[in-house]
Amino acid sequence: MDLPATYARTGVFVCFEGGEGSGKSTQARLLGERLRAAGHTVLLTFEPGDTEVGKELRRIVLSPETGELSHRTEALLYAADKAEHVDTVVQPALDRGEVVITDRYVDTLLAYQGSGRELRMAEVEEVARWATHGLRPHLTVVLDVDPREGLGRFEGRDRIEAEGLEFHDRARRSFLELAAADPDHYVVLDARLPVDEIAAAIDDRLAPLLVAP
Repeated sequence: MDLPATYARTGVFVCFEGGEGSGKSTQARLLGERLRAAGHTVLLTFEPGDTEVGKELRRIVLSPETGELSHRTEALLYAADKAEHVDTVVQPALDRGEVVITDRYVDTLLAYQGSGRELRMAEVEEVARWATHGLRPHLTVVLDVDPREGLGRFEGRDRIEAEGLEFHDRARRSFLELAAADPDHYVVLDARLPVDEIAAAIDDRLAPLLVAP
């Protein structure tokens, strides 16, 4: 199956990706605040877990109590979360013409379960694209951080955060490779920069995609 990339004709879809501790949630929240202040209708969301079904899937895939999962099972659970998220949250908001900002999306599945778990990337991507109808963000912001620095910002760790450095190094390379392959729809920023500098760079890249409210 070769599912073509699909970009919403209404609304603007923005995604934040990157390793653990890169500041994605902070930048997503701040962007939402700035856009709302400018008069845009914004939906701020995240994966996994921002649906009722997703909450249960998130508990399974992230709780240390889950223990070991088959890597394929883990990938399919994440794909199920994305399918529910797109169908019930993301696509309806885009249809309404809103700016949708998500903290993580398909690239996390590709980087963590594809590269991190060393599954066949083409197979993981086929499942992920099918689950999300091929919907791609208009802009993906990759906040790049060395896992040795990013992981140090956590005290307690979930199942994914607790993986070894080799896992997170593979995931980091994958994020950067995905961005390099599609520079028209990605921007890579150094997560070590001051928060306001990162925010300004995001605004500059996003501005041409926004329609005045």
